[in-house]
Amino acid sequence: MNLGLKSSDFEQQRDALSEKVIGLAIEVHRALGPGLFESTYAECLAHELMLGGIPFAPEVAVALEYKSVILPCAFRLDFLIDDRLILELKAVEKLEAIHQAQLLTYMRLARKPLGLLLNFNETLFKNGILRRVI
Repeated sequence: MNLGLKSSDFEQQRDALSEKVIGLAIEVHRALGPGLFESTYAECLAHELMLGGIPFAPEVAVALEYKSVILPCAFRLDFLIDDRLILELKAVEKLEAIHQAQLLTYMRLARKPLGLLLNFNETLFKNGILRRVI
């Protein structure tokens, strides 16, 4: 699904998109700091994405087929950015292995190549950023 782009060009576009999103998330974290609810950070990040002109959809329902049964809303993505980057937000004490597993499962089932997991409850925000490519 690289739309005629060379592999390196496609990787650079994905890197540029994730870097832009991380930059906006840093802006939100700088303004608010840690300690708020995930929903607060989500609202503020949505505003930043809109101001930045980045196409996104919040709370995206993903259907899943399981043993010939379609589950129309098996799970929800916090954000789907530019129809290719899954953005999962957390406001937890620290990211755990289960959070990474959740992101990877969402990426696989939604068939999206890029994922970001952002924990806003870190004093130093860079410690709460996890980027994955499949």
